[in-house]
Amino acid sequence: MKTTLNIDDTVFTRLKTEAASSGRTMSELVESALRMLLHRERGATELPPLPSFDGGGATIDIADREHPWRAKEGR
Repeated sequence: MKTTLNIDDTVFTRLKTEAASSGRTMSELVESALRMLLHRERGATELPPLPSFDGGGATIDIADREHPWRAKEGR
């Protein structure tokens, strides 16, 4: 849907710069920001999954409080 929005000059300049540097359109960024705002306001309590990293060694699930201790003990 096409619409017209009034956006503060400072916000518009930052939006335009971010769009150019990220290779996305201003419309994509505005839509993404609005989706996040509306999702948050809807009372969404579910958090995104925690990231995992491959450090080359043992993998530890930081969401499981007991996992680091089991990993330390070799279990």
